[in-house]
Amino acid sequence: MKFLIIIPVHNEESFIFDNLQSLANQSFKNFECVIVNDGSTDESQQKIESFIQDDFSKQFQLINLEKSIHSPGAKVVQTFYKGLQTRDLKDFDVICKFDADIIFPKNYLSELNTIYERNPKAGMVSGLVFINKKGNILDDIFNFENAENYWKFENLSSKNHVRGPIKSYRKKCFEDMNGLRRVLGWDNIDVMLAKMNHWETITIKDLWVKHLKPTAFLYQKQKAEKLGIYFYNIGLNSPLAAISAAKSASKDNSISNFFVIMNSFFKQKHKRELTIEEIKYIRNLRWKEMKGKIKF
Repeated sequence: MKFLIIIPVHNEESFIFDNLQSLANQSFKNFECVIVNDGSTDESQQKIESFIQDDFSKQFQLINLEKSIHSPGAKVVQTFYKGLQTRDLKDFDVICKFDADIIFPKNYLSELNTIYERNPKAGMVSGLVFINKKGNILDDIFNFENAENYWKFENLSSKNHVRGPIKSYRKKCFEDMNGLRRVLGWDNIDVMLAKMNHWETITIKDLWVKHLKPTAFLYQKQKAEKLGIYFYNIGLNSPLAAISAAKSASKDNSISNFFVIMNSFFKQKHKRELTIEEIKYIRNLRWKEMKGKIKF
């Protein structure tokens, strides 16, 4: 199988060279990588150019864009598509969206390839995302023995969820779900749409990557406001949004968060990126997931 890897980049000078080196180090070599520099104002472009001229010009390509308008969720997907448009998808079997602050073990692509080849229903596959809890993140950066146990699972979602920084899609799955949606929450919408189209989403529990710049902690109000937008974007109706908001507020031990989430939800007036059929599926899926699990 042949992989197409797209890496959106914005001001990643501290990590991008090692990120690309970890891909160059892969035991599985049948891939092309497009790095999309989205108007970086630091030394990212120079670091990428320095890497590419070291004998990797055929396998790695850099595209430089003017900086796009900031739009949570949508921006990274828009940048991803700028890279995707440079390739003819008929030449590839697997499409990846990787972040620029990830370090991959040498066997990462090989393990993904094995799953895709052995399981024809595998639509999305990834390892797990780990963050450093103690040591220097740049120490022995390509070593994955983790003898000191400094690297721990980044506990932002279930270990069964294919995380945003390391997305991979079988091309047919990607096409069936009509690609990625340019909205906040795209990295959950894709999983639900893959399932809607009868694809399996798989995480390899003993395969992990290093996340050098962990997902930023959001202030509670900002987090709550974005949840309201997310609930709208994935097609929830008012009752589902209210239940989801209540669960989140309870988890955060903050009654005020419930009202912030719901206020943000009702503020949304833009057209949803999902079809009527997709919204119906997601609502039914959410009801099934919530049944018997609501705790106050």
